[in-house]
Amino acid sequence: MTFRNLIKNSDLATRRAFVGGLAGSLLGASVTSAFGPRAIAQSLNNPLAGDLARGALPRLPGGGRAKSVIYLFLRGGMTHLDTFDPKPGKVTQGPVEALRTRADGVLVGQYFPKLAQQMDKVCVVNSMTSRQGAHEQAQYVMRTSYELRGTIQHPSLGAWCNVEKGRINPTLPGHVLVGGGSDMPTAGFFPPEFQALPIGSADDGLQNAMLPKGVDEKRFQRRLDQLEKLNSAFGEKHQSRDVAAYSKAYNEAIKLMRSSDLTAFDLDLESAAMKQTYGDTPFGSGCLLARRLVEHGVRYVEVMSNGWDTHSENFDRLDDLCPSIDQGLAALLADLDGRGLLEETLVVLATEFGRSPDIDGDNGRNHYPKAFSCLLAGGGIAGGQRFGKTDAEGREVVEDPVSIQDFNATIAYACGLPLDKVVTSPSGRPFKVADKGDPITSIFA
Repeated sequence: MTFRNLIKNSDLATRRAFVGGLAGSLLGASVTSAFGPRAIAQSLNNPLAGDLARGALPRLPGGGRAKSVIYLFLRGGMTHLDTFDPKPGKVTQGPVEALRTRADGVLVGQYFPKLAQQMDKVCVVNSMTSRQGAHEQAQYVMRTSYELRGTIQHPSLGAWCNVEKGRINPTLPGHVLVGGGSDMPTAGFFPPEFQALPIGSADDGLQNAMLPKGVDEKRFQRRLDQLEKLNSAFGEKHQSRDVAAYSKAYNEAIKLMRSSDLTAFDLDLESAAMKQTYGDTPFGSGCLLARRLVEHGVRYVEVMSNGWDTHSENFDRLDDLCPSIDQGLAALLADLDGRGLLEETLVVLATEFGRSPDIDGDNGRNHYPKAFSCLLAGGGIAGGQRFGKTDAEGREVVEDPVSIQDFNATIAYACGLPLDKVVTSPSGRPFKVADKGDPITSIFA
């Protein structure tokens, strides 16, 4: 929508459309970097690389070290047996071989040779368990800690982080969602200003962030002045939290349009070698963008990977799905570590549930919420360990079960959020960041 059309149409829907385009400019970071692709490659092959950077950071006891979160979500239900909870020699393992890693006692599936070299930085939670076996409901509870209800929208962890901790860089958005859709819960019952900024593709860059062709700064300012008059009249007539939030979004978007921070969303400013290190895939580019954003003050960045609902041809599908995760996540961990950012950045790899130990006639695995795995790294987490255990065939959690609420409480604990604080929704109902979840404090360094 053009600015001219916006001025002619002053209804709320039009204003929302404008914010949807212009608020794309709420991303950004500076383009300076002190860590090149060669150093990443060295870190990928040298377990001691990055120790100096790690030692330069203060080591605080317990949680609260994570300033930012990079939340990587494998949508559709990642199979745990073929990835991070292999059972060598068991019939449930199928044809997938297990690889040794840089962490003693931690195995990964054959699809992750690069990540195997970074597992000394990772805690594998092998005892995730849930009662939600349907995609929409399981994804919702994983992101919010609450079950899906038709009467309320719950905030995601990203919204909680920004409500409780505030933005790190006031010019940048607090929460960015890369590759997700409008079905993803973000702000929930919090004010609209805590809504995540959705980015369709990391490679496409920040859309609708430049002045229209033929519009100079002076002409742009005249349009803004006219719009402000319309907004003032509209705001007086419709005094509500949402109207005020959208007006604030205009101002923040315009502020960033004029800021040097805008350049950070341009992945073309990264070297060809750096892009190659992360991988020429949507997930790899998303991880690279996530690094750029947290490096310059975005508190919570999410990157989505789709296609993990492997009801048929599970192993062929994994051949296609896993390489981008292997390369992108391995590069991200090495890159953050080499820059000295891993201690203050929590990296999460999550999914909504696991896949069945039994392999069906189509060589597939079905939904299996009873047992699955997720990963945590950085943000004060002690790497090179497993937490929890499933039985010999990966069917049942037999040691240290972790609910989704417990897992989310662990993320919140890493970020220093108040787990017991009660927030009352506009409807008068009490909520906590992770409901009744308890953090896994023992996995912190």
